[in-house]
Amino acid sequence: MHGEADTRENPLLTASGQDGAVIPDVAGFVDLTQHEIQALKTRFNLADAHTHQHQSASQDKIVSKLPDLWYEAENGQQAYYEQRFIKAFFRLHEQPTAAGLNKTMLSYAASISTMVAAMFLSQRNMSVTLVEPCFDNLVDLLRNMQVELNAVDESHLADPASIYDNLVREVKTDALFLVDPNNPTGFSLLKDGRRGFEEVVRFCVDHNKVLVIDQCFAAFALADRAVGRFDIYQLLESSGVTYMAMEDTGKTWPVQDAKCAMITASDDIQGEVYNLHTSVLLNVSPFVLNFLAHYIEDSIEDGFASVRDVITENRKLCRESLDGDVLEYQEPSVNVSVAWFRIKPAGLTATKLQEELLQNEVYVLPGTYFYWNDKSRGESFIRLALARDPQEFAGAMNAMREILARHER
Repeated sequence: MHGEADTRENPLLTASGQDGAVIPDVAGFVDLTQHEIQALKTRFNLADAHTHQHQSASQDKIVSKLPDLWYEAENGQQAYYEQRFIKAFFRLHEQPTAAGLNKTMLSYAASISTMVAAMFLSQRNMSVTLVEPCFDNLVDLLRNMQVELNAVDESHLADPASIYDNLVREVKTDALFLVDPNNPTGFSLLKDGRRGFEEVVRFCVDHNKVLVIDQCFAAFALADRAVGRFDIYQLLESSGVTYMAMEDTGKTWPVQDAKCAMITASDDIQGEVYNLHTSVLLNVSPFVLNFLAHYIEDSIEDGFASVRDVITENRKLCRESLDGDVLEYQEPSVNVSVAWFRIKPAGLTATKLQEELLQNEVYVLPGTYFYWNDKSRGESFIRLALARDPQEFAGAMNAMREILARHER
C-alpha cells in the first residue's frame, strides 16, 4: 500500500500515514465486509475473522498431498465426498444426531446458507427478531430479501432462569435468529450446557416461532475445554421445533477460504428449504470436500490443538498488550477467534480510534456495525481478529500500543 498508484486504483485511499502508507477514507463504507476488503490491503489486518495463520506441522502434510487429493476427487463420486465430509464434520463436532439425519445441505460459503434461510423467511413473509450485536452481513442478507427485522439484545439470553420470560416480552415476530457462539462478543448459550438452549427451544415451540441458528463459530466451543457442545440436533429434533441451523468450516482452518457451509432444517420445512437450496447451486467442489475432510480428521487427531493454540496465544498477548486505561478486554463465554474490547475514555469513539490505528497500518473493526439496530452503542467497542500468525500479530500489538499511548492518563 505504498505510492501514488494505490490512490489512483482505489478512490477510497486518500491520505498518507507513516512511511508514506496510504490511509483509506472509511467514512463512506456501508458494512463490515467493505472494511474487511480494505483491510486486506493493510500491513496489519486484524479485521476479518477468516483464518490467516500458517499451517501446523500435520496440516503441512495435508498440503503436500494436495495433488493426490485432486486426482482422487477427480476419479471419485460426488456423493461419496459429500457424505464423508458431513459424517466427519459432525463427528468432530460431537453431533451424532445430525450425522444420522441425512438431510444436511452443503454450500461453499456461510453467506449462501444464510441466503437460503432468508429466502425461506421472505417467501413466507415472516418477520424476524435477530440478536444484537452480530455480524452485519446477516442483517444485509435478511433486509435484501425484504425481511422485517427487530432486535433482541444478547443480554436477554444471559440467564437461563429468565430467558423464556425475556423472549416472551421481546420477541413479537414470526422467527428468532440467534448466533451461537456470537460474533463479536463470544457469548454462548453453551456456557450453561443444555439449559439455555432448552429455554430458547421451549419458547419457540410454545409460541410457534421458527428458530434460526448460526453456529459458524461452534468449533471454538469445542476447542474451549471449559465449554464444549452437547448434541444440539437431538434437542432440536426431539422438541418438534421448526428450525434451520447453519454451520461452517470457514473460521476454523487455514485453508485460504476454500470452505464448506451447511444448513439443516426440521422435517416440516425440509422440502421447501431443499427446493430453495437447489435453486441456488448444485454442489460444492469434491476436491474441497476431500481435503477439508483431511483437516477435520487432523483436528480429531490432535484434539483441536492446531486451532486452539494459535487463538490462545494471540488472545493472551492482546489482553496483556491492550487491556488498560484505553481499552477494556471483554471476557467471552467461548474463546472464539476474535477479541472484543470496550473503549474507556470519554469522547474516544470506535470510528476515531480506528482512524488513528490506521496511521500505523493496523486495521480493526469498529463496533458500530455490529450494533446494527443502534450503531451509537457500538461506538464504544472494537473487534480484533485473532486467527493470525503469532509473530505478525505481535507486530500489530506493538503498533497498536503506540497509538493507544496517546490516550493513556
